[in-house]
Amino acid sequence: MTNARLQVGLIGAGRIGQVHAATITQRVERALLIAVADANLNVAQACAARYRLPKATSDPYELIADPQIQAVLICSSTDTHAPLIEAAAAAGKHIFCEKPIALDLDATIRALDAVARAGVKLQVGFNRRFDPNFLRARQAVANGEIGEPHTLHIVSRDPEPPPPAYIQASGGLFLDMTIHDFDIARFLIGDEVEEVYALGAARVDPAIRQAGDVDTAVVLLRFAGGAFGTIDNSRRAAYGYDQRVEVFGNLGAVNVFNNYPNNAVLSTTQGVYRDRPLHFFMQRYTESYQREVEAFVEAVIEDRPVAVSGQDGLAALTLALAAKRSLQEGRPVRVREVTQDARLAHADAC
Repeated sequence: MTNARLQVGLIGAGRIGQVHAATITQRVERALLIAVADANLNVAQACAARYRLPKATSDPYELIADPQIQAVLICSSTDTHAPLIEAAAAAGKHIFCEKPIALDLDATIRALDAVARAGVKLQVGFNRRFDPNFLRARQAVANGEIGEPHTLHIVSRDPEPPPPAYIQASGGLFLDMTIHDFDIARFLIGDEVEEVYALGAARVDPAIRQAGDVDTAVVLLRFAGGAFGTIDNSRRAAYGYDQRVEVFGNLGAVNVFNNYPNNAVLSTTQGVYRDRPLHFFMQRYTESYQREVEAFVEAVIEDRPVAVSGQDGLAALTLALAAKRSLQEGRPVRVREVTQDARLAHADAC
């Protein structure tokens, strides 16, 4: 299979599905996108026409059953991820799945068990790990360039909030937005989080409060090795997509700053200016989306471990659920509280 192109089916042709469709068809040489499924057949057909795909359907299970398809990219709504992973695993398909795998640990564990039984590969879509800036920061930590990490600070703010209907289906701020930050925190520090304390409120949009969620949050992390981390989230930054990180250690610090459309800085008698940061994730992380799909395709073709495993997905979800519990109960939450509850629930279900 080394010289072959991996034949891929896309499930979900919404915003992130369109990103992956463009990535595979235009920038990933070792993959061939041959089919798309979306619950809205018109959307699936429009995607197929745009990217010249031979097959479009409204039934993802029809796509999974297609013998030509060797791997699937699951980009549908979060509540469909785990059942689709189980179906794809049973059909012997390798799987790339957008985060999170599910909205609860039990469904996530069932999906991971199905993948393990089938012996297929599963990569979770934490694309920020593939961004050159974050990779360099990880290298600085791993190589000891900044010494022992003491603190981590992540700023992650969107330019605009999603519709309230999306929030209700996605699980809310911690599960659909901060989950990226939980993963990159583990990745950068190279350690597990033991305790989470979250503060949050709806400061941006009253409709988000009515949907039972928050749009502004600060999360404190305590790592097993002694480092502390903070995550600063907002659903709306008036100046654009704000993506910054600092890891501070006893020998120095490494910083990741925002990406801009250009490097031009205008200096006049009125002040010093530059353009706002790249507008949103589609522009800011174009390269990382390419790299993560390439890594998945190469892992399948070369039969190597995936770069971001199902266990990474499980760990990030656990932190998101710990943050959600912390906010609800107004206290720090030990991560083992969440995992113990999940193990008990899983044992009872079995």
